[in-house]
Amino acid sequence: MAIALVITTTFLVIEVIGGLLTNSLALLADAGHMATDAAALGLSLFAIWLAGKPATPKRSFGFYRAEILAALINAAALVAISIYIFWEAFQRLGSPPDVDSGPMLVVAVAGLAANAASAWVLTRGGGHEQSLNVRGALLHVIGDMLGSVGAIVAAVVMLLTGWYLADPLLSAGIGVLILWNSWRLLREAVDVLLEATPAGIDARDVSAAVTDVAGVSGIHDLHIWTVTSGFLAMSGHVEVTDERGWTEILTELTRLLRERFGIAHVTLQPEPARAKRAESLGCSFDSPEGQAICLGANGHPVGRVSQPHHDH
Repeated sequence: MAIALVITTTFLVIEVIGGLLTNSLALLADAGHMATDAAALGLSLFAIWLAGKPATPKRSFGFYRAEILAALINAAALVAISIYIFWEAFQRLGSPPDVDSGPMLVVAVAGLAANAASAWVLTRGGGHEQSLNVRGALLHVIGDMLGSVGAIVAAVVMLLTGWYLADPLLSAGIGVLILWNSWRLLREAVDVLLEATPAGIDARDVSAAVTDVAGVSGIHDLHIWTVTSGFLAMSGHVEVTDERGWTEILTELTRLLRERFGIAHVTLQPEPARAKRAESLGCSFDSPEGQAICLGANGHPVGRVSQPHHDH
């Protein structure tokens, strides 16, 4: 990622100069995108460093979510860039300016080579397949590659036909592709922050697998979420019988959840079978009565530790 940052920053300067000299929106749009790429790569590197810091009593999960926040910021920046490209393209459709297509083509080809090198560096270790943070940085670079391709096509069309509308039209097309990919990344990041069930895992399958274990009669208040990319956690209330001891059941469940579903951090609470949840188990998300206990009579979460009051 550091290598990609150096490549991106170096070529950013070249593309800004080229866009200004040739009066090409495609080059300037790509340069603007590369500027956010440099910021995105820097942010991603910082998030990786921050995520490596140990957990503390105040932050029991450490700073793992920093990578998800970086991915969210990168996705939001890509959406903003797409909107800006659309606006600039619309402004130029009415009276497209003359573009110096020859130098534009040279700069665009060089930009494609630089972006391809950055993309290759980011995909070498396969981290983009596991980490939303790395994928966000990679999407920025891929967006730049598309921008370079669009600039090349626009330059060739304008060189051969003199049709200067090609520049804003292809820029808008690139904006659509960037918006599509960034929206998907944004949605995935928001899902993680909202602690949605991870993609590829069906909570019903997990519940069925847990219930199939000897000594388990049911499970409720099952929650599965992503702490950060590739790090899944789960909690649940397991209803047990007198058939086996809890230690033996817990060992089997922990191994099952790790090996079959890839859930690394498991917290399970044993409870008697057929217990009346709302009355004896308190707060529960599985029934209206349990939710009422969670939220309290005034509709606000209960169970918070109040801050001490000091008289002055």
